[in-house]
Amino acid sequence: MAQAVFRKVFIAIALAAGIVAAPAAAQRFSEGYEFLKAVKERDGTAATEMLNEPGTTVVNARDITSGESAMHIVTARRDVLWIRFLAQRGANPNIEDKRGNTPIQIAAQLGFVEGIEELVKAGARVDVTNIAGETPLISAIHRRDSGMVRLLLEKGADPDRADNSGRSARDYAKLMSNGSQVLGEIERADAKREADGGGESYGPSF
Repeated sequence: MAQAVFRKVFIAIALAAGIVAAPAAAQRFSEGYEFLKAVKERDGTAATEMLNEPGTTVVNARDITSGESAMHIVTARRDVLWIRFLAQRGANPNIEDKRGNTPIQIAAQLGFVEGIEELVKAGARVDVTNIAGETPLISAIHRRDSGMVRLLLEKGADPDRADNSGRSARDYAKLMSNGSQVLGEIERADAKREADGGGESYGPSF
C-alpha cells in the first residue's frame, strides 16, 4: 500500500515538473518559429517587433527540420526588399541550411540575379560549397545562365574550384554540347584577369 502511494506521489511530482519545464522549452523555440512564420507570411510589423527586442538573435533563427533561415526563405521567393531588410538587421548571408546551401546558392539555383547582387552587398561569399561541393558558379553553369556566370565571375568566383565529383565550373562548361556561351564568359574573365595582371588569382585580394 505504501509503495503504491509513493509511486503515485512520484508520478505526480514528475508530471508537475514536466508541466513547469514544457512552457520554458516551448518559449525558447517559439520565438524563432514565430519569426520565421512572420517572414513567410510577409508580416513586416510582427518581424520588426521581434527584431526590436533587446539582445535578440532571432534574425538568424533556423527551422529545426530544414535548417532554413529567414534569409533562405526570402531568397527562395525572390524577394529583394526582404533580403535588404534582413541584411540591415544583421542577418548572416552565409548561414547554411541542413544541405549546406547558403542563400546565394539558392539564388544561383533559381537564376535570381538581383538576389545575388544584394547578397554579395550584404557580405555573401561567392565560392561557398554545399554538401555536394557545388558552388554558385557551378549551379549557374548547369543552368547555362551566361548573365549569372558573368556576374559571379565579376564578384570573384573561381571557375576552377571542383565539386565532390572532381569537376569544376570550367569542366562542366567544356562538357556541354551548347556550352559555348558560358565557357566564353569564363574565358573572357580569364583574359580580363590577365590584362589586369591578376594571373591565376581569383577572389578578393588583400
